[in-house]
Amino acid sequence: MIYDTMETPIGNIVLAGDGHALQHVGLPDARRPLAIPSEWKRDPSRLAEATKQFSAYFRGELIEFNLPLDAAGTEFQKRVWLALGGIPYGTTISYAELARRIDNPKASRAVGLANGANPLSIVVPCHRVIGANGSMTGYGGGLSAKRFLLDLESRHAPKSDRLI
Repeated sequence: MIYDTMETPIGNIVLAGDGHALQHVGLPDARRPLAIPSEWKRDPSRLAEATKQFSAYFRGELIEFNLPLDAAGTEFQKRVWLALGGIPYGTTISYAELARRIDNPKASRAVGLANGANPLSIVVPCHRVIGANGSMTGYGGGLSAKRFLLDLESRHAPKSDRLI
C-alpha cells in the first residue's frame, strides 16, 4: 500500500491506495483516524493525480473526481457508496432518501452506518447526506469538515439556467 499526505483547508489528509486505485482518504478529525501502518510506503509520485484532483476540488475547480477507486466493504456498503456518487455536487439528501435510492426505504439506519464506514470520504461524497430535518448529522470526518465541504460546494456549484 502506498500513501501520501496533503494539506487542505480542513487539515492534513491521507491518500492511500495500491498504486492503481485509491482505497482510503483519511480526514484529520475523523472518528476513526486512518493509521498508517509501518509497511505502507510514502510515494507522492504514484498518488500525484489524486493529489492534483483534491487540490482542484478544494479550490472549487473540480466538481467530480475521476480516479480509479477500490473500496473494501460489504455488498450493502458498496451499494450505498455507489448511490452516494449519484448525489450531485452542491446538493444534499437525507438518509431516508438515500435508502430509497438503493430500493430499501426502511434501511435508513443501515444506510447511515454504511455512510459512516465510507473509506473514500469526499471522493465518494458521504458529506452530502444530512438529517431529514436538514440538520448536520454526524460525519466521520467531523462536523466542521462537513460544514466546510458543503459550504465549498454550495459556493462553486454550477448554477442552473432553469426557472423553478
